[in-house]
Amino acid sequence: MGLDLSKVKERDALRNQREPYWQRIRPGCFLGYRPSAREGAGTWIARAYDEEQRCYRLKALGDFGRLPGRDRFADAKREAEAFAALVESGGLIEEKVETVEEVCRRYAETHPDAAGRFKRHVYSDPIAKVKLAKLRWHHLQAWRKRLEEKPALVTRRKKGPQVTRDRAPSSINRDMAMLRAALNTVLAPGAPDTEAAWQEALKAIRNADRQRTLYLDRDQRRALLEKIGAEAEPFVRALCLLPLRPGAVASLTAGNFDERTSELTIGKDKSGKPRRILVPAGAAKFFAAQAKGKLAHAPLLARANGKPWDKETWKRPIAEAVVAATLPCGTTAYTLRHSTITDLVNGGLPLLAVAQISDTSAEMIERHYGHLSRHAAAKALAGLAL
Repeated sequence: MGLDLSKVKERDALRNQREPYWQRIRPGCFLGYRPSAREGAGTWIARAYDEEQRCYRLKALGDFGRLPGRDRFADAKREAEAFAALVESGGLIEEKVETVEEVCRRYAETHPDAAGRFKRHVYSDPIAKVKLAKLRWHHLQAWRKRLEEKPALVTRRKKGPQVTRDRAPSSINRDMAMLRAALNTVLAPGAPDTEAAWQEALKAIRNADRQRTLYLDRDQRRALLEKIGAEAEPFVRALCLLPLRPGAVASLTAGNFDERTSELTIGKDKSGKPRRILVPAGAAKFFAAQAKGKLAHAPLLARANGKPWDKETWKRPIAEAVVAATLPCGTTAYTLRHSTITDLVNGGLPLLAVAQISDTSAEMIERHYGHLSRHAAAKALAGLAL
């Protein structure tokens, strides 16, 4: 059985992702659903095949938020079928898409998360002006080479020198995937091993998601906290207490912590779905002190000016503390997340529980940290010896 978007419970259980979840209504007509990144109704998208142009047409349908959840599928389905009928009759009047830039801009209308990548890597690149009818493998291979050679910004300061690093293979894969998805809406794959096989130039780099190996033990984390400036110390301490992404910690508000139950609500994270964590007494005391006297919407871990932390403001104090504490080069805020997850797995916490707390998939935890639990299992088995 395939996905049934008409069932509210099945839709609510879907994880937030860039590509919509598609359900086939009939040949050439599809209805897509993208869960909301935050609480609220997800959005619907229609996709219909244009036989004359030999490509798919997309139309954003909205969230149908005015309707009860059980009725939204029916209305979205009716609009998708009406859109498909219009496309199939040749009655769709729209600006003709001729270049790579035009197809990317149209794709970004229904995929807002793609807009930033296209702005950075496509619109100002020679690939943008290439006509779709003339697009060949060598055009995209040249674009890929330029992308791989483009340094990634470590800092985005408006003043002073910019710090850069080599672009990570995983970042290259994400940038290529977005362009590939946009071109897939208008181009059919070309014959393999020919210049027409445009899709082959955008194949993902294998094994790009490297396992993080830089780990700080508890003594090293204590040393970091001793050397960090007073302003950033609460933020970094929170990263040492819980296996959260730095961005999720920075987004916490005073209202996210319930002192009565010692629960912390993580409202903004990668999955887009809020979750609650029961924190231990020591961490609860720390978060209660941070929330004291603050309005519910105020940052729980604020900078001296009352504003929340972000990656451009936490990098410098952490980098300076790393040097002062003589910690390994390459230590970042994310290193603390990896270190706390490692400790949880080594401590025997089930991988599924670690995945739920850290807001990642059990598969990802198994892939990157499963070897640690296997070592613990071997040690436990050794204790069975008679």
